[in-house]
Amino acid sequence: MNAPSNILVHIPVDGLQVEGMLQMPAHAIGLVLFAHGSGSSRLSVRNNHVAAFLREAGLGTLLIDLLTVDEDRDYQNRFDIDLLTQRLDAAATWLRAQEFAPALPLGLFGASTGAAAALRVAARHPQEILALVTRGGRPDLAGNEALAAVRAPSLLIVGGDDLEVIELNKTAYDFLPGEKRLAIIPGATHLFEEPGKLDEVAMLAANWFAFHFREIARQRAGRD
Repeated sequence: MNAPSNILVHIPVDGLQVEGMLQMPAHAIGLVLFAHGSGSSRLSVRNNHVAAFLREAGLGTLLIDLLTVDEDRDYQNRFDIDLLTQRLDAAATWLRAQEFAPALPLGLFGASTGAAAALRVAARHPQEILALVTRGGRPDLAGNEALAAVRAPSLLIVGGDDLEVIELNKTAYDFLPGEKRLAIIPGATHLFEEPGKLDEVAMLAANWFAFHFREIARQRAGRD
């Protein structure tokens, strides 16, 4: 089956459906599932900007709403890492069940509290989640036990002027056992709103995923 190029999807979870936008470039080399702590993630300007760069690099993207509109009105839900993880895990399972997906490496991109959910899902599925990137994230909220169980190559991106979040990312970084990088973008604040800073995030993420997915493809080819 050919992968869809651009489709609104509905993913069943917890007796309801969360919406997502699945976009696949021709001859995709991998898939990246996006996670954000807010119910607006599918429509997030910043996440969509990054996703566009990823597709230019040959990566399929799925942006989803981890929370419903009603759930997102309760601010505390955005910090319910257990709930966000459950939703993201269900979305990853749904994505892997699509006919076109099993042959493609799967990665996660997490922003804000979605970073913690992404790390927990990566810890749960070390054989399935093969690369991970966070942007201005709260990886510390994943918990030290989950961080220590992550095997996916992990890139943590933080703005150079986002001082508190830098320290939180440094703390989490120390618990990650495998291949990892902490990228601090000078002159960027938490939302990377300064000119050109979000482009830097997008290029770092695209290069990280593309490099590791191509390495996986070469390893698989060598076993055939």
